[in-house]
Formats: sequence, structure tokens, C-alpha cells
Amino acid sequence: MTGKDEYYNRAKQEGYRARSAYKLQQLDGTADLLDRGDTVLDLGAAPGGWLQVAAERVGPGGRVVGVDRQRIDPLEEPEPETRYIRADVTETETANEVRTALAAGEQPVDVVLSDMAPNMTGEYDLDHARSVHLARQAFELADALLAPGGDLAVKVFDGRDLGALEADIESEFEYVRQVRPDASRETSSELYLVAKNRLTAPVRPGEELEVDIVDTGSEGDGIARIEGFTIFVPDTEEGERVRVRIEDVKPRFGFAEPTEPGADS
Repeated sequence: MTGKDEYYNRAKQEGYRARSAYKLQQLDGTADLLDRGDTVLDLGAAPGGWLQVAAERVGPGGRVVGVDRQRIDPLEEPEPETRYIRADVTETETANEVRTALAAGEQPVDVVLSDMAPNMTGEYDLDHARSVHLARQAFELADALLAPGGDLAVKVFDGRDLGALEADIESEFEYVRQVRPDASRETSSELYLVAKNRLTAPVRPGEELEVDIVDTGSEGDGIARIEGFTIFVPDTEEGERVRVRIEDVKPRFGFAEPTEPGADS
């Protein structure tokens, strides 16, 4: 018996529906994905191993929604609130079905998880390309449903298109990292892109623009607002109009540096 077979046996002994449950446990331990009270969307959820782990970790105050083309047997435990959607993640209508399951969109999603994988052909480049396509579908759903500051963890096979996928995801989150859980099989090329803190800002790092300083922060920095989003700008004063370069963006605020003296200074 190899070291990796240990997870299959543990799953049987500990009541998990699939050995993949330990991958999510390890991802959560590495990246702190699941908190008490979270709302979690699990894509490709059948047979339910990830749903079990998510339910354990979000607790009675949380909510878990599982989506898969296959039927998912309900979890035995009554809490947290758990919904099941039998649907194809690649269909545009699926996002609307998820919104309906979350009380018409009133409940934001804190975490999107995807352990989806394509049907394997044995042709590596094709399998890789199909895994990237599924990962992009998960990313699109996350972009539509995640709350500001929410997280995404999505499986993909390593290969030539990984860099472009990672860059696209990173543009919408504070940062992205690659994680290879110990519970993945030694022969597998799978890895997980874990994206933390979804950004909903109207600006991105590196962008230059003119802003009006409309307030002063508690530490003396000038404050500009772009579509309601707060930007802190040092060495500026209320009433100035300055050209700035966006240096860093967080889920709910950002930082910029003046690129030239204020026009009204």
C-alpha cells in the first residue's frame, strides 16, 4: 500500500464520501479559506466529500451550496443549511440558479470551491486544456457571485495555459498562489489556484488618473473617492486635485502616490 492509499482508507474510516475531502482540509489549513458562518459554493460537488468538510468548518451559522450534473445525496447532518443544485456549471443559467438558492442574491458568497476535472482522454495537452476551461467557468461564477474580499480555490492541471489563467484570476483578487495538497496523488499533475480577497475596486495597481482629495484620513493622508471606493493619497490635502498612480488595492480601499504636484496646490 502506498502513502497515498492512506487517504482512501481514512475516508472510509472517518465517514467521508471521497478521499478528496482531505485535499480541502489541507487547502483550508494552508490558505485559511473557510470560516464559521461562511456561505460556500462548491462546484462539481458530487459525491459530497468537499461539502462535508465545508459544512463542518462553517458550522451551524453557515450555508453550503453544492452544484453538480450528478445527483448529490444529502448530508446526514442537518446543519449548516445545505442546498443542492443539479446543473451544468458551464451553462449560463447556473449562476441564476445559485442566486435563487441563496434567497435571490441577498446572501453573498464568501468562498467558491471547485474540484472539477474533465473526463480524461489520456492526451495530456487536451486534458490540460479542458481543465483550464472548467477552471475558467468556476472563475466566471466566482466573479459573478463572490462578495468583496471573498476567496476562490479551483483545481487545474499543470501545463502551458496555466500562467495565463493564473494572471487573469490574479487581476480580480489581492493575490493568487499555487497549492499542491499532500492528499493529491503522486502521479497527478493537478494543483489548486487559491485566490484570496476578491477585489471590487474600480481601479487596479499601476493605473494613473486624476483625483480630487475630498477628505483627510485619521493618519493625515488625503482621501479620494472613485465610484465610492476610497483611495488614500499621502502628502495631499483636502481640496487638491492631483494626478496619482495606484500602488495597491485591497477589497475595500486602495493606496496611491502622487505623480506630480497637485494642480490646486
